[in-house]
Amino acid sequence: MLAAFFAAILALEGGAFVQESSRLAQGWFKRTVDEVATPSLNVSSCPGYALSSLNETKNGLRAHLSLAGPACNAFGHDIPDLTIEVTYETQTRLHVNIFDTANVQFTIPPDVVALAGPEDDPRLKTHSDLQFNYESTPFSFWITRRSEPDAEPLFDTRIASLPATPIPSVIPEDNSTALDAFPLVFEDQYLQLTSALPLGANIYGLGEVLASSGFRRDVGTGGGVGTIQAMWARDTPDPVDENVYGSHPVYLEHRYNDTTKRSQSHGVFHFGAAGSDILLLTPPASPVSLVQYRVLGGTLDFYFFSGPSPQKVIEQYGALVGLPTWQPAWGFGFHLCRWGYRDVNDTREQVEKMREANIPLEVMWNDIDLYHALRDFTTDPVSFPADEMRAFISELTANHQHYIPILDAAIAKLVNESDVYDPYTRGTDLDVFIKNPNGTEYLGQVWPGFTVFPDWFANQTQAYWTEALRNWSASGVNYSGIWLDMNEASSFCVGSCGTGANLTAATIPDQFFPGTPGNLVTDYPEGYNSTIWGPSGNLTINGTLTFGNDSVQPEHVDIHTKRGLGEAAETDVNLNDPPYAIHNGEGALSAHTVSTNATHANGLVELDVHNLWGLMEEKATHLALLDVQPGKRPFLISRSTFPSSGKWSGHWLGDNISKWRYMYLSIQGVLQFQIFQIPFVGADTCGFQGNTDEELCNRWMQLSAFLPFFRNHNVRSALSQEPYRWDSVAAASRTAISIRYSLLPYWYTLFANASMHGTPPIRALFFEFPDEPELFAVDRQYLIGRDLLVTPVLTPNVSTVDGIFPGQGRVSWRDWYTHEVVDAAVSTNTTLDAPLGHIPLHIRDGSAILMHAQSAYTIEETRQAPYALLVSQAADGYAFGTAYIDDGETVPPTPNTTLTITAHKGTVSLHPSGTYHLSQRLSNLTVLGVGERKPKTVSVNGSGVNGWKFNAALERLTISGLNEDLNHPVLIAWS
Repeated sequence: MLAAFFAAILALEGGAFVQESSRLAQGWFKRTVDEVATPSLNVSSCPGYALSSLNETKNGLRAHLSLAGPACNAFGHDIPDLTIEVTYETQTRLHVNIFDTANVQFTIPPDVVALAGPEDDPRLKTHSDLQFNYESTPFSFWITRRSEPDAEPLFDTRIASLPATPIPSVIPEDNSTALDAFPLVFEDQYLQLTSALPLGANIYGLGEVLASSGFRRDVGTGGGVGTIQAMWARDTPDPVDENVYGSHPVYLEHRYNDTTKRSQSHGVFHFGAAGSDILLLTPPASPVSLVQYRVLGGTLDFYFFSGPSPQKVIEQYGALVGLPTWQPAWGFGFHLCRWGYRDVNDTREQVEKMREANIPLEVMWNDIDLYHALRDFTTDPVSFPADEMRAFISELTANHQHYIPILDAAIAKLVNESDVYDPYTRGTDLDVFIKNPNGTEYLGQVWPGFTVFPDWFANQTQAYWTEALRNWSASGVNYSGIWLDMNEASSFCVGSCGTGANLTAATIPDQFFPGTPGNLVTDYPEGYNSTIWGPSGNLTINGTLTFGNDSVQPEHVDIHTKRGLGEAAETDVNLNDPPYAIHNGEGALSAHTVSTNATHANGLVELDVHNLWGLMEEKATHLALLDVQPGKRPFLISRSTFPSSGKWSGHWLGDNISKWRYMYLSIQGVLQFQIFQIPFVGADTCGFQGNTDEELCNRWMQLSAFLPFFRNHNVRSALSQEPYRWDSVAAASRTAISIRYSLLPYWYTLFANASMHGTPPIRALFFEFPDEPELFAVDRQYLIGRDLLVTPVLTPNVSTVDGIFPGQGRVSWRDWYTHEVVDAAVSTNTTLDAPLGHIPLHIRDGSAILMHAQSAYTIEETRQAPYALLVSQAADGYAFGTAYIDDGETVPPTPNTTLTITAHKGTVSLHPSGTYHLSQRLSNLTVLGVGERKPKTVSVNGSGVNGWKFNAALERLTISGLNEDLNHPVLIAWS
């Protein structure tokens, strides 16, 4: 939910930090002003490390690293003694961990992120796909493919492989991009490691971010300036090229060999929670690009994945951090929400209007309007009374629909003895809230006023959270899933602002809420000029389109500049202000979040665990839902994420803007999260902030129907954007949702494969066609699985769209709607008809897609429909597909059946394997690419059938009126 309005709140009473020193008892975390008052702020004198005492281990090696000269203390204290452990964990995964020998730097506890362990196979040291190489003095290392030891390394920290230093600011506007030197730096408050990259490397990942360069990251070549990706979870309404809600320090690199015309991919993951900058730069005249890690603490714990395909890299990453949670089938339906529904009757009315418009609605949501006094786990006694909510949710349930409420991160603090709020009282009794360094409650400020924050490291927090969710459900909010918001965690003031403040003045003034007199959403939709067209805001006036360049101001994109290497404060350095300032979009690390010196139950400080808050809430909520709704798959959507979040939750792309650019940016967001192993992801359709319009919402509803998580959601007081509001949007929505629902077996199978194997359901074009360089930067199109190509319209005032068809002419693509083969240009764009209300969708040859023969109003009703099969044969007659089927609800392992579908010239066969009984039968079959000659006979399991048709122009055979039991093999043949 929108929290962009916090800035003015910073001036409210009580905004100071609580500055007491940390309670950590020992080691490098005792950071006092005197100890680090004068850091050098320059790494050029840092000596690096020397390797000694190397010991071979069963699966790798272990050695000592000692400081190779006088300490430089650039941004803290150099740690003199390090250990390096190299482990060949699997055939495709190599682990290189550099840590302080004393083991006092923070590392992520295994009960927070449980990484997969190594295989017990000593042969991996000599047979792994990857190989670790090193130089002893100064210590450096590089990673190569064992099959190509002389090829350019995948990761290379050798000084000789990097450009000569010093290098002036690579990004002129940001003096932190001056590169003084490339030593290995390992200090208590600053770690630095640099690797060479191929010049103009294809890098994907490193998020969460809305990157102006697109899905492929800017490394500073081809007209780019480079990238500075800050890793610091931040509540902000979708800025471009800045850190936002989640932190994912993992990237996929894709390399193309001009000689062999073949590509290989690999992955690099830094496993750490500390705030950091990751730089992708290419210095002037440099023969290489580079990636540099600048980390505020922790260790240099790296994992390398050998691929060699993009999908294999993603799967290998998932095998390490954990595979995505199983989604319930109903989660693939259409979801509707608005911040600003007046009451339960207004919410009910939206459900009724959707049904009247015959636009399928699977899940109804409520934002914080639901709450009493904006407090978690409550319902407003006037507008959303508990008994009426119980009745409303029962109505949804009876219609096979579902309900999801919001749950904010902060818990309201009681401010007087007459007030009653059990979630706060109970949490205080169980001692589950984050504290100030002196042991008092840490008090932030969020929607309900002064607030406390659950401490996921406290012993009783899981029990507290489960109890609160159970009580809420029992009170009448019988939810099907939970929406986790504000969990970066967000706070509208700086520091423990309630400490010593007047707690009775804790509420957030009305003018900070959208829709109140001081903060109305009154702008016209993007592109509309009321001085030309009048006040209506319509898509067309007198038959003329009203979106025009005369009314659109180009968006200015700044490379974010903050304090750099030469500008860090030299005095009063503490936990709240590390000497190196990462490029946090808010500036100070404690702005708009829990302060970095806040303390957790086990003595950890927020500086080290900030990026974990959302993940830990997701895990706690997932486990709580398993307790409250035993046997049912938990359905969660969360804003802040971290590696392994996909094990517990899905994600939405945050508080986007009702502009065409943000519709386009949503595609790269979804593609990023496939790499991050959080595949169930989508955007606020039609835009959250500002006012949408008919054309934008029409196109966006179509696009989102072909992305995993499909929800329309907008801000309070903005123009209503439920899809029934415009006839054209309603029609486009019905068409797109009907296709989406008919494809449910295909979607469901893709996500089953994600949960079992980590295979990404949504794919960049080069994932499937890795040897086609023209695809490496394409992010205006994408693939659903391997078989469906989506080419959405992403600009206004057009009735065509350009799209590339992968395969370089070796693959044929057919139009979903007409089944015609596309006359596609090779390796360049083809112009497609796309009038308003139509989204181009194409089927790849060689595909076999199980579908539902009819779509219905809800997922449950659709799942009861018979099956249909669509086969698009390749030139040699071959096609292949699978369909995973289970009850769509219970937590695996659960009975399931997989249908394997194979086509050859003249035949299509289906073979079931599993224990789940398929009650729906196969009712019809469409085969494309059967040739131009009409078959003489068609049979099913050896018996002739008559209900078939043939279209020579489309090479299409259709068989209807089937009633085949899919629990047994089925063979369809024609001759």
